[in-house]
Amino acid sequence: MIELKIERIVPRGFGIGFADGLTVFVPLAAAGDRVRVEITQRKKKIAFARIVEVLESSPDRREPPCNYFGECGGCDFQQMTYSAQLAAKSSIIKDALRRLGKIETGDIDVVASPQEFGYRGRARWQVRGPIVGYFRRESHDVIDVEACPILNSKLNDGLRSVRDGAAAGSIWPDEVEAASDSETVVVSTDDDPDRSLSCNVLGFEYNFRSTSFFQANSLLIEPLANFATQGYSGTKALDLYCGVGLFTLPLAKNFETVVGVEADHDSIRLARQNADRNRISNAEFVQGSVVSFVEARQADGPEFILLDPPRSGTEKGVIEQIATLWPKAISYVSCDPTILARDLRVLLDAGYELEEIKAFDLFPQSHHVETVAKLSRK
Repeated sequence: MIELKIERIVPRGFGIGFADGLTVFVPLAAAGDRVRVEITQRKKKIAFARIVEVLESSPDRREPPCNYFGECGGCDFQQMTYSAQLAAKSSIIKDALRRLGKIETGDIDVVASPQEFGYRGRARWQVRGPIVGYFRRESHDVIDVEACPILNSKLNDGLRSVRDGAAAGSIWPDEVEAASDSETVVVSTDDDPDRSLSCNVLGFEYNFRSTSFFQANSLLIEPLANFATQGYSGTKALDLYCGVGLFTLPLAKNFETVVGVEADHDSIRLARQNADRNRISNAEFVQGSVVSFVEARQADGPEFILLDPPRSGTEKGVIEQIATLWPKAISYVSCDPTILARDLRVLLDAGYELEEIKAFDLFPQSHHVETVAKLSRK
């Protein structure tokens, strides 16, 4: 047991403190807390610990509104006021850019979600017999969850339906995915696998499924898409990791040709349907890995590249290949500041400069944050 003060929040959402010659990372903390912690893991002068007692609460600390907080592995920021969450995310991005990318920036603007609870339109639930919920923190045990405060009302209706099905023995998969729009909720166990949802973004109507990737916070999709695509025009653009075409369609308004690339077959099918639905005829979609696409030099001649890779990041070699394509501008949408920092360093060394960076809080109550970096060729 040691006592320490939490100095700030760092990548992965840990609070960081220093005591007895150790740098200690503490989950579920708030900057300014004075805490008694138990060391759970130690390697040389680095340690991880859990809070045993909050000796003096930070002004940023609040009582978490969720009954499952601390036990559930989903949220890790509910102990902080929302303004403190936004400040922490700005600090996390700035810290990652400085430490990992050797990139110095001013404070990062983080666009707040209009709702800090009841915002989420996608979920993945674990089913173990009659138990339905989320993984326990740092475990693959499942905790039983009756309702989740970050889900929107439609998705909480879906959770109750899945719980009823599990109690009746009619839900068999170990994992269930669900998504909702403003009208309905679709669960991956529904009888109709082609049942889709819809969302309007920047005047475009998108269809997507519960199992296809689409941003979980519909309240911020439009500002995100607008910032990532605005100010760009020309002959040819690439939208890498395009999903169902969220960024492809707005880009098609300002470029003669846009090529969207996505590995998931179902997402490409939906992207083509979304283009047809919105009468976009200058968008082409390629189903396949992004690394294969750029390495095959199928992408020669783009003036602009937008990429929005999954949380695991780009495949090895993609960023280097993008640099050799030498587009005039790049818009990089990232949900992991550490990977973003690594990749930006490669692009800056290749001759690009960072024009603008802004974050969007698509994930209130967790340390995750969506960041958009806009680069131009020197």
